Parts: sequence; structure tokens; C-alpha cells
Amino acid sequence: MKKSIPFILGFVLLVFFRSSGQQAPLKTYRIGIFSALYLDSVFTNNEYNYGKKFPKFTQQGLNFVQGAEIALDSLPLPNGNVIATVFDSKANLNNIPWLINNHKLDSLDLIIGSVKDIEFLDLAKFAKQKNIPFISSIYPNDGGIVENPFLVIVNPTLKAHCETIYSYLLQSHGTDKIFLCRKTGSQEDKIADYFKSINGTEGKPLLNIQTLNFEDDFSKLANNLDSNRKTIIIGASLNETFTMGLVNSAYQLKKSYPIEIIGMPNWDAFLFLKKSTLKDFPVYYTTAFINNKANSFTKEIIQVYAKKFKGVPSDMAYKGFESVYIFARLITRYPNDFMSHLNEYAYKVFNDYNFKAVYVNKKTKIPDYFENKRLYFMKILNGKTSKVW
Repeated sequence: MKKSIPFILGFVLLVFFRSSGQQAPLKTYRIGIFSALYLDSVFTNNEYNYGKKFPKFTQQGLNFVQGAEIALDSLPLPNGNVIATVFDSKANLNNIPWLINNHKLDSLDLIIGSVKDIEFLDLAKFAKQKNIPFISSIYPNDGGIVENPFLVIVNPTLKAHCETIYSYLLQSHGTDKIFLCRKTGSQEDKIADYFKSINGTEGKPLLNIQTLNFEDDFSKLANNLDSNRKTIIIGASLNETFTMGLVNSAYQLKKSYPIEIIGMPNWDAFLFLKKSTLKDFPVYYTTAFINNKANSFTKEIIQVYAKKFKGVPSDMAYKGFESVYIFARLITRYPNDFMSHLNEYAYKVFNDYNFKAVYVNKKTKIPDYFENKRLYFMKILNGKTSKVW
């Protein structure tokens, strides 16, 4: 087994090589790792622009690469060798279109990307043209892409989160009052449309989901509650100000009305939900990524990261590690039929995956993409977060 990473950071070329001592020749697989490093903004004429400071806008992309580097340095690859190249997805000159047009990516066997927006679209289009699997690690969006059976979305779309919430409600709260609470906005329109579409899949609604519209005044919430019947509130917005108003209003009513509130996937980042002011009032949300600190991989990464990078790994570092550790190994095991074995990784790192083919148009035979449908139900209670489902 051999591994090397031509990794340019700060215009210094770092090469990592490791051999297992095996004598039999093994096939070499080439992996492109794309992340937003913004090197052209950090350096000018080979000079670092930020003195002793570290620019925050590069941190997430760099952390992803650092996690990927740790994975490549420890990954068991009994079936082949790997050469992994890191590309700055935010490069000004040698950007993704330039790399594609100059055939710099044609030899890749696998693409792993911590990218979004136009870079995501460029790589997805290229992957389809060249029949190269593209692992989109962090972008919870399909970008409107259709008929691309080589695109793998690891971080589920907002629609997938709504599907999971709906499934939970159908199983556990079919007879309770359910309100979809929202504000005016395009994202809120999407969420409402998702629930309407999911609820009508069987030809008629299976759940009685009523919509309540709020802007700044949440006083009418109490008018719709029943003290003798449990009420489920779907917080159908990604907006933190709206979320705060809705949750605080529900909290004030919890003594008189049995209420359960379920929010969107980004609610885990809202710090007010973890403060003591919401004592004994659980708030639920869905996520695809959890990291048990007792996990053996977590312990190893923390130790290596502290020694190698003199810091503490972020979630992006863990995601970079997991993406590379699972899919780099998978491409060496199933090089000729990778897409048919997405759920056959040797063992999990942090999370379980359940990749399913998505057909936006039910009449088409070609999958539009493959998406991870495994989501966890999380509970925030008294400042602590735990998995409940």
C-alpha cells in the first residue's frame, strides 16, 4: 500500500508517503479532494497577508483538509494504493473550470468535495461526463441537478429532513394536533411545500397539519392550543430570530398546554436553545452528523490533531476524516461498481449512512443522484444535546 498527497498550502508542497511493505503490485487509485482554502486571498506574491493571525474564512475548508489528511495517513488499504491531491476550490487562476478544460482531473477515480454553489455544480457536471463518483460531503443541496447517477449527497437536503420529521410524526403523533409554524420567506415556502407534498403522497393527507403564519407577534399561538390534547409544533424556518420568538412563546405556554416543538437542522447552532432559560423544555431537531466523544476514531483524531496541528479538531475536520476514510477505502474495494456499493462500507466511523437513489421525476429510469437518508432525531434539554431516535 502506498499513499501520497501532493498538498499545496501556503505555497509549500507537502508529500506524504507510506508503504505497507507488500511486494505484490497493487492498482493505484487517484482521488481529488476539493475544499475552499482561499489561498489566493491569503497570500500575495508568496507573502502571507495576515501576520500572526489566521483568517476565519479559510478555517472550515482547511479543517476539512486536515481531517482528510489524518484519514489518509491512517487508512488501511489492502486492495490498492491511493494518490490523493488537494485542490483549492476557491483558486482564482487554476480554478475548477480551468482544471477541467485543461484535463487535469481526467485521471481521477473519485472526487470528494467540501464545496457548494457553482463549484458543486461544476464538479457534478464533470463527474457525470467522465463517469467519476463525486462525494459531496457537506452541501445539503442538490443544486437542481437531474439524471446524474454519479453524484452522492452525504449531508441530506432540507427535503430529506422534512421527510424524516414527517415519518416521526406519522409513527408517534398521528392523533395529536400538528401545526406548521412559519414566517414569510422563500425558505419557509419550500419547507411548507415539502410537507404538503409528502403528506399528499398517498393521494390524500394522512396527517392533519395546519399552518400558522407569524411575523413578530406570536400571541395567537395560544388561541390554537388545547390543554387536553398534545400539540406538536413544527418550527418551519431556518431564521434564528423567528425561532427564538416561537420557542420562547411555546415555553411560556408549556405549563398550561402539552407542547412538543421540532425544528430544522440548523437549529443545533442556535446558542439560545442551550441556555438555562429554557429549563425542562426539550427542543427537537434532525441531523445527519453526530460524534460520540467516546468513539475510538474521535480519540485518535484528537490526539493526532493536537500533535500535528496544535489545536482541537472542529466538526469539519471530523467530516473530512469520515468522508475520506470511508469512500477512499470503498473505491479500492469496488472500483468497477462503486455506486452500487455505497452502503457497504467496512465499518462506520461516526455515523450510519443509508444512501438511496432519488428520482425527482418518477417517470425517469436514471437516478438524479444518491442521497443519504439516515437522519437522527436530537433533543436539546437543559443545555445538553442527546440522540433520541
